Amino acid sequence: MKIKAAVVREPSSPFVIEELELDEPRDNEILVRMVGTGLCSTDLTAQHGHLPVKFPGVFGHEGAGIVEKVGSQIKTVQPGDHVTMSYTSCGICNSCIKGHPTHCDHFFPFNFLLGGRPDGSPTMRKGDEIIFGGFFGQSSFATYALATERNTVKVPKDVPIEMLGPLGCALQTGAGGVFYSLEVKPGSSIAIFGGTGSVGVSAIMAAVVSGATKIIVVSRSDKKMKRTEQFGATHFVNSGKCDPVEEIKKITGGVGIDYSVECTARPEILRQAVDCLAMGGKCGLIGAAPMGTEVTFDMQTLLDGRSVMGIVEGDAVSGILIPKLIELYKQGRLPFDKMIEYYPFDQINQAVEDLQSGKVIKAVLKF
Repeated sequence: MKIKAAVVREPSSPFVIEELELDEPRDNEILVRMVGTGLCSTDLTAQHGHLPVKFPGVFGHEGAGIVEKVGSQIKTVQPGDHVTMSYTSCGICNSCIKGHPTHCDHFFPFNFLLGGRPDGSPTMRKGDEIIFGGFFGQSSFATYALATERNTVKVPKDVPIEMLGPLGCALQTGAGGVFYSLEVKPGSSIAIFGGTGSVGVSAIMAAVVSGATKIIVVSRSDKKMKRTEQFGATHFVNSGKCDPVEEIKKITGGVGIDYSVECTARPEILRQAVDCLAMGGKCGLIGAAPMGTEVTFDMQTLLDGRSVMGIVEGDAVSGILIPKLIELYKQGRLPFDKMIEYYPFDQINQAVEDLQSGKVIKAVLKF
């Protein structure tokens, strides 16, 4: 079938809307008509070739839309259902069986490397030219996308579908990181480094739901930090004007923070996020750095019971967490709609510019 998609022809080139051919869904596939797709920094990392992806390619991994067709093996959704899409996984490796599909043995090939289906076959073409898709099992920077039951979540129809795409990555990464990875406790303290973007703001809202009483945002922009106050941030530390480690210790009475989240993927900031921890504190690394990036720590810091953990997609099973996030939204406890700005699909490059400049927290493309 003919679709329109935002194609990146080579690393660091802009998105170009092109007409492509998308395969009809196979027996185990779901065809989704896109209504809204979130724009995430991971898409931009892929655009610039800092992830193991193939070009020319179609990215996009926060898709939300309406099921158009399903293969004969599909049991969980049917045409007309509203769905969000997230990362994909194999479902049969040890990590998947244990309930940790974000650590799937095949996460990198299925979501990045193959540029198509898990069996390596392409899903998109332009004439005789293969266009690499299957990004996060969806490639939702397009009017239609193919997905599977592994990365498709049915959602209620009483919530606007165009705003639900970010639940598939940014929201579940930030919120899941707080709920599942760090297991933030009531009355605790948390510092979110680079907490002014959509993942950081999601972590702020989840920390509020978890009952944290000190929620510290660390950034170099007073303006960006101030707008996180509406989501529940209680303290702000401008790391361009002070030593954030010392400032956080002052805020916590010299003890240090119980939890920290690092969203920037910069080694020196990850070091700060660890150094500010109290004895036995936990740091969650969410920011995705280019492959080969290294960081160093004082070994005594870790010997004192502090820990660092990598967080991918909030260690979430999307089909479990996403409905919970929607329910929290309905209750007014997770107001993620306040961070969204909408753009027509053909203004994707303007959305990229506004996201990178910090003009918006979360850009969502509408179809």
